[in-house]
Amino acid sequence: MPEIKDPENTILMELKGGTVVIALLPDIAPLHCARIKELARAGKYDNVAFHRVIDGFMAQTGDVEHGNMENAWNPRRAGTGASELPDVPAEFSGIPHDRGTLGAARSSNPNSANSQFFINFGDNHFLNRQYTVYGRVISGMEHVDAITRGEPPAAPDRMISVKVAADA
Repeated sequence: MPEIKDPENTILMELKGGTVVIALLPDIAPLHCARIKELARAGKYDNVAFHRVIDGFMAQTGDVEHGNMENAWNPRRAGTGASELPDVPAEFSGIPHDRGTLGAARSSNPNSANSQFFINFGDNHFLNRQYTVYGRVISGMEHVDAITRGEPPAAPDRMISVKVAADA
């Protein structure tokens, strides 16, 4: 585990292979960082599936409405849900969508991000200034690389738990 410099702005995501440590970028995207921390602290991301995982592109998760065990995994609905909280407006920046960055998933409306996010498997610069970047994997990218592929995967991998490091 790397040294965590800012525990309040670090996410610990437990996957089947181990822990993924994500440093949030609150100076770049404060609203998105606040949202992921709020949902993590409420336990909303625990057991949520990676419902869209495209080799060489990204792994998407965070559908707290249709993607967890409590609400019964529904592959037909996965990726269409959000939290009960209002959408978050875009916080586009010059931070590139490089390998390991965390991006906010959204509909065609730039201001529709809510609970879903993705982690880039590679440099996806065609997404720059179109999707909010609000974090970066600093440890455990090998666990992200091991997530089962599919749209949706037949037997999706899940986030076992997601916590703010300050609370762990």
